[in-house]
Amino acid sequence: QVQLVESGGGPVQAGGSLGLSCAVSGGTFSTYVMGWFRQAPGKEREFVAAISWSGGSTKYADSVKGRFIISRDNGKNTVYLQMNSLKPEDTAVYYCGGDRSVGGYAGFSASGVDYWGKGTLVTVSS
Repeated sequence: QVQLVESGGGPVQAGGSLGLSCAVSGGTFSTYVMGWFRQAPGKEREFVAAISWSGGSTKYADSVKGRFIISRDNGKNTVYLQMNSLKPEDTAVYYCGGDRSVGGYAGFSASGVDYWGKGTLVTVSS
């Protein structure tokens, strides 16, 4: 059974930074495309960032490009999201997700995620 556990959320002031982690157990982490999504109150879950199984390719939502960095450590079965220059509109529950399908990076989206974490809340105050 694959389990994903996010950590690192919390309150932060606008302009500040926060780092999220997602530890994966029970599966073959190094073969999964991993990503982060977020869901603000009253809104749909949206894509934030994704990283290929090797870590060699990354992509971001326009809203976070240049501010957030996704990375992974296959030796530790963990994916990270470094969030800088945070804005109040970044406030959301952040979820990590894993896609085990071959070619999953190209079409990475919430509908293709096989494994989800329970989320961690990030609150950015102005």
